[in-house]
This record gives sequence, C-alpha cells and structure tokens, in this order.
Amino acid sequence: MKSITINGSKRESVGKRATKAIRNAEMVPCVLYGENNPLHFAAKELDFSKLVFTPNAHTVVIKLDGKSINAILQDIQFHPVSDRILHVDFYELKDDKVISMNIPVIVEGAAPGVLNSGGTLSLNKRKLRVRAIPSNLPDTIIADISGLELGDKLTTSDLKNDAYSFTHPDTTVVCQVRTSRASIIEEEEVVEETETEETETEAAE
Repeated sequence: MKSITINGSKRESVGKRATKAIRNAEMVPCVLYGENNPLHFAAKELDFSKLVFTPNAHTVVIKLDGKSINAILQDIQFHPVSDRILHVDFYELKDDKVISMNIPVIVEGAAPGVLNSGGTLSLNKRKLRVRAIPSNLPDTIIADISGLELGDKLTTSDLKNDAYSFTHPDTTVVCQVRTSRASIIEEEEVVEETETEETETEAAE
C-alpha cells in the first residue's frame, strides 16, 4: 500500500491555549497511539490534503525528530462550519500485528446484464473493511463484474483473498445488476396496454 509522509513536531503543551495557537498557525494537533504512551505532535494542515481528501487508502509515515513511524489514520475531527481539520488521531503500525482498515472498491469489466439485458449496476459498498498485517493491506479491492447477468450479485465471499480477510459477513452484497426503472415502467405499460386491449375486445363482443 502507498504511504503519505507527514512531517510533525512534538508538542510541549497540550492545553487549550496551546492547541488554539497551533490552529492559528495553520497547524493540526495530532496524537499517535500505540504500545507506548500517546505521542502528541502537530503538523501542517496542508500536509493532510492528499491523505484526507481522497477516495484512496494510504498508510502514513510520520517523521518526528529524525525518526520515521509507520501509522494509519484512526480518527479525524472537522470544524462543523468551515470543514477545517481540528484534530487527527493516528495508530502506530507493527509489522506482525493485524489491523483493520477501510479499502476502496474498484469495479472492473462490463456486466452482460447491463450491456445485453438493459439492467443497471448498483454499487452497494464503495469501501470494505479489511483485516491484515500492514504488508498485506491492498490498495483497492477489485470487483470483477464481467460475469454478472441480470439479477446477479457479487458478495464478500466472492472477493475472498488469502492475504487478508473482511470484517463483513460473507453474504454482504458489494454490487449487483438490477432491472432498470425504465424497464420496469416499460413492462408495466405493456401490461396495461394488453389489459386495455383485452377489455376493449370483450366489450366489442
């Protein structure tokens, strides 16, 4: 999985006044959690743009005092009006420790049920929560729809991989090919026309 680097500086004070000063300087107060005591630091707000405002999943390399720490984004708080980042929590990664992370779903292929039968593709899950050791975390989950006919669906059981597992039940629907609303309306109109013709015929007789 690709990583994004965040350059941070340790916080000497974590009080409200110090936190306000950090935000006024266009910095974000952060906390790194792990096996040791929480580590408080601050980083430039601009450094978070590629990590936060993207549909992709990334791990993070936090650089503090010449050291590099591998982590994942655990929680983030936004201002309710301005949407500015107020606070970020990270969780330190260990090479042999399994973690959970949301991974985006990418649809590949063309479904015959859409191309030939007039169906519509419904993506029920844009992200799936995956459990794996850090080195096995995928960048994306590929959902191949090239075999889906009208009424068919892909579930998490169809996307199983030896390198990782899903936290969702095996029956969780990821995507499916449904009958389009236009087709349903068209069928209803045909039925109504048929019933009308039959009624008119009976009346004429």
